[in-house]
Amino acid sequence: MQFTEIINPELMADIIRALVVIIIVFPLLIFMRRWLRKVSSRHYGEHYGMLIGKIFYYIGVVILLISILVEFGLSLTPILGVGGILGIALGFASQTSVSNVISGFFLIAEKSFEVGDVITIQDTTGVVYSIDTLSVKIRMFDNRYVRIPNEMMLKSQVINITRFPIRRLEFRISVAYKEDMTRVHDILVDLANKNPVALQEPAPLIIFDSFGSSSIDFAFHVWSEKSEFLKLRNTLYFDIKKRFDEEGIEIPFPHVSLYAGSATDPFPVMVMNKEEMQVLSPAPKD
Repeated sequence: MQFTEIINPELMADIIRALVVIIIVFPLLIFMRRWLRKVSSRHYGEHYGMLIGKIFYYIGVVILLISILVEFGLSLTPILGVGGILGIALGFASQTSVSNVISGFFLIAEKSFEVGDVITIQDTTGVVYSIDTLSVKIRMFDNRYVRIPNEMMLKSQVINITRFPIRRLEFRISVAYKEDMTRVHDILVDLANKNPVALQEPAPLIIFDSFGSSSIDFAFHVWSEKSEFLKLRNTLYFDIKKRFDEEGIEIPFPHVSLYAGSATDPFPVMVMNKEEMQVLSPAPKD
């Protein structure tokens, strides 16, 4: 049996045409996906760009497969019928996935956070890596990768740390009772005014907090741009400690006394009668 009898010229022509379509269209789909993602991200946000690019790519792949099947003369009616039955079965079997898909659309529409934002959900804090149809991917600061289902994101409390352009840094400052409160207040204000990354509007705020068990406690609030938050935290802590040392302002801390040797022995106990106690007790003064 010859090769031409197994594969006729018409089938070979269809195969060649299908390969040509795949070679031309598939790279074009990838290029258009990247271009749409770039343009959409510039106008609507990174997560919208990712979603639009994926939708266009998957629809294009489906159309490409259908075109190839039609090119080979295959009828789509049986395939669509089987696909409908399979879709119903998969719908019942994957209710969680459907819930995640619907939740994903709500997350994207609500725009509580976007790709690149720093968020906290439960015990996880990191940068939003992507917002997909089933889950949100987060890259933690130690470079760990976390995948959280969209349904959980929608039901949980999510803190967007970088949503607004500025953030407030809150310090708790404690000084000894002997210190002058007005002097401490003036020093803290001066430190905030001299820090290059601390904002003057909103102005720094110092609030008396409480009389502690061994200290006077203040709440020291300073604002900065969100990109300078960690720099302000580090520099201002160093500045406060250095300035307090120079000004002789005491920062109280707990003291623990350790006893060793004979001091750890049990206390001696003596039994005395009334006459002996009267001898040891001092005589009353006139």
